[in-house]
Amino acid sequence: MKYNPKQLQIIAVAEKLFAARGFSATSVRDISQEADINVSMISYYFGSKEKLIESLFEVRSQEFRKRLDDLLMNLDLSPLQKVNLMIDGIVDRITEKQCFHNIVVREQLSTDSRTPVISELLRDLKIKNLRSVESIIHEGQELGEFKPGVNIFMLYTALFGTINQALSTKTFYRSINGLEHLPEIDVEDHMKQSLRVFLKKMFNDALTQELNQVTDS
Repeated sequence: MKYNPKQLQIIAVAEKLFAARGFSATSVRDISQEADINVSMISYYFGSKEKLIESLFEVRSQEFRKRLDDLLMNLDLSPLQKVNLMIDGIVDRITEKQCFHNIVVREQLSTDSRTPVISELLRDLKIKNLRSVESIIHEGQELGEFKPGVNIFMLYTALFGTINQALSTKTFYRSINGLEHLPEIDVEDHMKQSLRVFLKKMFNDALTQELNQVTDS
């Protein structure tokens, strides 16, 4: 679905409030006041708060899937290059969309009070993301550049889990790396680069190590 500028503005305001207060604690009136619009406009464009957060998930997932689809369609890139660019994109996306990241993390940690609509949206988003990652890795396997029998689900879990853990412990990361003198944006850039290097090596080792050993012998 294509959203007009006013709808995107409302989605952005809702995302910010959902991240700060939680979905249940944020009312449609809160969103309308923050966006400086009439409550009826939200009803007109989205119908309900549940439909509004569905639109938020749709916007964010479309951005990610388009990037992966573009990678898959690029015939000038090797499978490993596609994996490396995929990792760059995921690191950038999660670190740049902090509000959306906070909504996702809040829902995953709320084991006793999960919001059904968000749980379902999050499940669908994870499945679509996993399928996209699988497509890139399967391409490499079919070309003989990645080894068979890779546990793609665990690689996917390690990818997102590592990024989420790093972001949730940014203060600790700043401390152990002696970055107290740097502004927040520089600490984030430092962390993003560390994540890229680590995750690319992890995927390279998991996908090609045995193949490299065979070639070397």
